Amino acid sequence: MPKNADELVELLDLERIDDNLFRGRQMPSALPRVFGGQAAAQALVAATRTVDPAYAVHSLHSYFLQPGDTQAPTIYDVENLRDGRSFATRRVLARQHGRPIYALTANFQKPEDGYDHQDRKPETIAPDEAIDARAAHRAASPDDADPLDAEWDVVDFRYVGSSADLLEADPAHPGRQQFWLRVSSRLPRDPFQHVAAFTYLSDMTLMGAALAPHGVSLGGSDVLVASLDHSVWFHRPFRADEWWLYDQVSPSASGGRGLVTARVFTEEGTLVATVAQEALIRPRTRP
Repeated sequence: MPKNADELVELLDLERIDDNLFRGRQMPSALPRVFGGQAAAQALVAATRTVDPAYAVHSLHSYFLQPGDTQAPTIYDVENLRDGRSFATRRVLARQHGRPIYALTANFQKPEDGYDHQDRKPETIAPDEAIDARAAHRAASPDDADPLDAEWDVVDFRYVGSSADLLEADPAHPGRQQFWLRVSSRLPRDPFQHVAAFTYLSDMTLMGAALAPHGVSLGGSDVLVASLDHSVWFHRPFRADEWWLYDQVSPSASGGRGLVTARVFTEEGTLVATVAQEALIRPRTRP
């Protein structure tokens, strides 16, 4: 997994092997399967490389189909569904060992003016007042190093709270969570590098909001979590290497699945993206 912005940019720099066909590399990882954010970001890069630069991505919708192999490259096959005057659409199928592991549809739009409004950013503490999640995790087990901790060097996490702790109770929203996140070092100025990096990070922390009402922690040994689908709507440009608030709400958990929607705000209060994800959240009944 990448340790900084330079390595993240390298990971997302795909090799073109034929028309509309790309190869994504792997980096050494202790994770048992390919990180979902990596598949999403690499697939988005593949789609974008087949689209006229006059268009910018405004949404993606995707499904995680099979666990990815961290030792094998991923092949991204892009299908051109539409090249219109205002919008372009691409479908991407990611494969390893000849089998599909991830499917993405992305829509692109030429910039235009129009109506403009947004939600107000919720009142919350600043990033430097929030809890450094990784430092707190290491402090809780100083004699038991977690081999997975280094996997997340590319991101800064600051935990604001959840409906299980630190956030005020909200009966209308029993599942809530807030994090400040950013890429841990500076990215290039290219706006798409920030879109791709955000897509990579957007798969992090979400299911904590669905687990919070049940007294279960994301990453705990008593629950199995696996992302099923992932969608992002990009509203306004922003830098992924500057703090953004991940304001998450879980409207429902049932049938072994949890749904989380999240608004993404800059520190200044601009709503820049909306994310939605459903995941398997299955209690473990045996080791």
